[in-house]
Amino acid sequence: MTRALKINPADTVWVALTDLPAGEKINCDGAALTLIHTIPSKHKFTERTLQPGDAIIMYGVVVGKAVTTIPQGSAITTQNVKHEAAAYAGRTKTMKWQAPDISPWKDKTFMGYHRPDGQVGTANYWIVVPLVFCENRNVNVIREAFEEALGFGKHNTYKNYVQELVQLYRSGEESKIPTTSLRTVETQSQQKLFPNLDGIKFLTHEGGCGGTRQDSDALCALLAGYINNANVAGATVLSLGCQHAQASILRESLKKHNPKFAKPLIVLEQQAEGTEQDLLARAIRETFLALTEVNKQTRQPAPLSKLVVGLECGGSDGFSGISANPAIGHTSDLIAALGGATILSEFPELCGVEQELINRTASDKTANRFIELMRAYSRAAESVGSGFDMNPSPGNIKDGLITDAMKSAGAAKKGGTSPITDVLDYGEYVKTSGLTLLCTPGNDVESTTAMAGAGANVMLFTTGLGTPTGNPVVPIIKLSSNTKLAQKMPDIIDVDCGSIISGTKSIEQLGGEILDFIIEVASGRVKPKAVQLQQDDFIPWKRGVSL
Repeated sequence: MTRALKINPADTVWVALTDLPAGEKINCDGAALTLIHTIPSKHKFTERTLQPGDAIIMYGVVVGKAVTTIPQGSAITTQNVKHEAAAYAGRTKTMKWQAPDISPWKDKTFMGYHRPDGQVGTANYWIVVPLVFCENRNVNVIREAFEEALGFGKHNTYKNYVQELVQLYRSGEESKIPTTSLRTVETQSQQKLFPNLDGIKFLTHEGGCGGTRQDSDALCALLAGYINNANVAGATVLSLGCQHAQASILRESLKKHNPKFAKPLIVLEQQAEGTEQDLLARAIRETFLALTEVNKQTRQPAPLSKLVVGLECGGSDGFSGISANPAIGHTSDLIAALGGATILSEFPELCGVEQELINRTASDKTANRFIELMRAYSRAAESVGSGFDMNPSPGNIKDGLITDAMKSAGAAKKGGTSPITDVLDYGEYVKTSGLTLLCTPGNDVESTTAMAGAGANVMLFTTGLGTPTGNPVVPIIKLSSNTKLAQKMPDIIDVDCGSIISGTKSIEQLGGEILDFIIEVASGRVKPKAVQLQQDDFIPWKRGVSL
């Protein structure tokens, strides 16, 4: 196994692929280098002595700046390096892209749900959503009424465990409390009433009123995106009536997303219906009747060009940018070459690679939109005393991601090398094939929530530390950057990308295998771990202040 890696010929640092003891001699481009410090796996060491102010180069871009003298063979840390990123402007190059070989997948299809507007879902869900937090209780009442009766409830093994603990405590036998781990994947409580429906999902939130109109409009755009998502067969929407997020705004957002929208949509207003009982009875009755129609829909073959794949990372480590992220980047390139669409989000985690992305845009208009959104986001962060440089989490830093630009350079690898065909703000919907950039926070759930609202029908989520994130309507495939994580947390990891670190598989080979896995998930033949665990995370982005 290779013990250290220089990612790009221009780099001034190397990555330790395994723990490297102080005093070990490393062959760096034919020259022997003696390590001054012990370099933990995933961390970086200097190829030559760096002086204060010298740029730290990794992935061929600036990812930091030395703040002290860093001798050759030293570890780079938060004490000797600070965040630094290169400036960016308009397009400086015209992109030429060599598409990958797609012959193994050219004639393949997936089994999906065809919608009247031409979109194809990888799942078939009905959603129940409130326009304002005041309706959360009513949504939860409907949840309790529907889930078990329709066969979508899950038997919670932890309830039995708690009952056992209670009995032991009451009998004074606390010493006999078992410490063995439980089987965490829950089993279906009963046969589903509607076999062609993957589930009925309930999306509660804390927005819709009390904040700025910008926030309520953004929420309506997001919810409209969920309703329009190909994985959603239809929706029940509960409105109070007096809130900022009006049903009329939701309908206007739906029209903007899709002028051909033709799904069943039930919108009920509590202040118009009268009593809570009247509202709930009508909502349950009309939803149930709609489900009987939705259940008539079945999976049919669809070309891979109908895939819309979200690209996400969370709990990243020092291997994410050299294993899992470039692997799904190659998958993204394959999908783009096949005529499908992919989405790269998390704008704070594109800091430092802006110029590379700008040079990949298909037009000056697209490039300028990206520049405007990035700069506006950066200004907003700085206005509240923060900034992109504060993005890395303690876990990121502990596992080798010292600066935001370093984290970003690795995170951007998820987007592969294909041209960027469009740039969208939060709440907008994917309109083109190829790679789209979507403005979202770096927060995992806010980002995945937004990509589902932008039309993703599958998501790839890489992690180096282990993140259980899922989504109510879009299957999320979890990929580990290292084998140790895949072995430690097999309940949340679907694909182990550690074979790239060990050298047993290439990025291209694994990227192709990931596409094959996507086809199985999109066809309903494989359920990702997040779906099995019902990890239904949903957090809208609140951009404004509360009023």
